[in-house]
Amino acid sequence: MTADDARLAPESVQARTSSHDLAVSPELASFMSTGWASTPLPADAHVAARAVTPARRARLSALFPGERLLVPAGELKVRSNDCDHRFRPHSAYAWLTGLTGEDQPGHVLVLEPSGPHAHEPVLYLRPRSPRDGDEFYRDRRYGEFWVGRRPDLAEAERLTGIRCEHLDGLDRLPPARDASRDAELAAALSELRLVKDGWELGQLQLAVDHTTAGFEDVVRDLPRALAHPRGERRIEGVFGLRARAEGNGTGYETIAASGAHACALHWIRNDGALDPASLLLLDAGVETDTLYTADITRTLPLSGRFSPVQRQVYELVLAAQEAGIAALKPGASFRDFHSAAMQVVAEGLTQWGVLKSASGDLHRRYTLCASGHMLGLDVHDCGKARAETYLDGVLEEGQVLTVEPGLYLQPDDETLPAQLRGIGVRIEDDLVVTSDGARLMSSALPRTPDAIEEWMGTLMAG
Repeated sequence: MTADDARLAPESVQARTSSHDLAVSPELASFMSTGWASTPLPADAHVAARAVTPARRARLSALFPGERLLVPAGELKVRSNDCDHRFRPHSAYAWLTGLTGEDQPGHVLVLEPSGPHAHEPVLYLRPRSPRDGDEFYRDRRYGEFWVGRRPDLAEAERLTGIRCEHLDGLDRLPPARDASRDAELAAALSELRLVKDGWELGQLQLAVDHTTAGFEDVVRDLPRALAHPRGERRIEGVFGLRARAEGNGTGYETIAASGAHACALHWIRNDGALDPASLLLLDAGVETDTLYTADITRTLPLSGRFSPVQRQVYELVLAAQEAGIAALKPGASFRDFHSAAMQVVAEGLTQWGVLKSASGDLHRRYTLCASGHMLGLDVHDCGKARAETYLDGVLEEGQVLTVEPGLYLQPDDETLPAQLRGIGVRIEDDLVVTSDGARLMSSALPRTPDAIEEWMGTLMAG
């Protein structure tokens, strides 16, 4: 190796450079460290969320008096080689800090005991790189010229109202309870989010409204999707455009399942063609910039009209959903709406001759999963909550959940008449529990077969 070769060799991997990056000469390093103007931090559009975070932290504090608590944002995950997956902060961290951006990897909120029944929040973060070093232009993971501006410590304090410290200081902290490893703390953070406040309900309605627009986009594009060899993927892309344009993206991987693919509950390969004679099961949700997500499913006839057997299956699932929605009210068991929906399904399958009796649980061969779940910052929100407060708990005003019964009639199921095989139908809506029942947040999307046909006809004609 010549002297010139050595001078151009890539530096240590600790600098988070890549094997194909050019080395930096002393002259370039000196030149890069001077001549930079002061730049203000861009205005933050979501500061309203931070108005409610002190009360949230106080509720958590009251549950763990005198204990040091750690709530990490999470770390970057490698997608391939030196490329990371897009970062989304952990939901509990976002709920307690109001920080939802892609600049949060590695950050940790610490609640420091400050008395018998109080905590001081301290945010440990990676501040903006100083311009007298090389991180800002060389570091592919965290450098400002690579991934964008981060606040410095003073800016972060003004933004959050929380005392901020450099992430390096986290290693010097005494032991603490870590939400990423402590089941009791994780459960508490889930249970505190079971009931949504007014601001959260507004964000969830915004997510639902954007999702409604995304479903409309898909139906308008169906003539082009039907002509595409991977029409399912085109549908995914059309909805994804709306999600990225209006929010942070999709709240989960879009399910665009046509024909028998709809019988796979989480079909996200989305690589199939579309058959006009089949149904499309579209399960998708827009996640807002504040990370609240909708979760809606519609099953649509790709021709624009249901066949008689498709309508038969659809109407049974719709009747089950109506029964489930009717069971939602404060004080009802969380499990009641699922039981109500499944009773309708079991009776329908019995009338069809698929089952000999509506009693027992044999209908589950064709329904497979529960009929709904909590919804919020996570699509399956509050998932670490204890059974006695969630699955075996009672509904409260302000809780948001989905009701999503389905029938998945597998294409190879010989217990079914041939004409039913390969049909998958799910109808999913988002609801908020009110003082006397529940309000359908996703009412702008039609649910009855006649209304769907009319809606599709109008959009596809336009």
